[in-house]
Amino acid sequence: MRKITVIIFAALTFATFASGQLSGGNIFAGYSYARTDAGLISNQQSRQGLSFNGWEGSVEGKVLPWVGIVADVGGLYGPWSQAIAVTCPIGVTCTASAIHARVHTVLFGPRVSFTVGKFTPFAHALVGVGHVSNESSGFSVSDTSFATAFGGGLDYKLIKGLAWRIQPELRS
Repeated sequence: MRKITVIIFAALTFATFASGQLSGGNIFAGYSYARTDAGLISNQQSRQGLSFNGWEGSVEGKVLPWVGIVADVGGLYGPWSQAIAVTCPIGVTCTASAIHARVHTVLFGPRVSFTVGKFTPFAHALVGVGHVSNESSGFSVSDTSFATAFGGGLDYKLIKGLAWRIQPELRS
């Protein structure tokens, strides 16, 4: 967890220094939701998915009127309890296994956007690192690896300095 905190702090610090050299941009903070196929099979032989809730924040600095550089950080959390299909000895009842997963990402990359009235559509390709940790029934597993986010979204200007954002994307 300490590594992630240092990475996030460094990303935001460098993004702040870089913004002094840039001609504009934006700051975003908001709720994040993700759903993934966990690849688990329940006793009913149907695939089970995991839902994650969390947060996301980004800083964008414009290098051209329609091109910016983005620093994006996020955290997703997924407590989940489900009976996992395992082979149980005859006469033994299999119990539910609780999974508490956390995903943290730090991503950077270009974003293209343009404004039409109150709407600003955008697209980006971000790369960086992701850290996944999972605590389940007395054991803990974690991994840090290369992460990507490809997608975009739409900002709708509510008032000066405040907009509503929808941002679907493919993360891995």
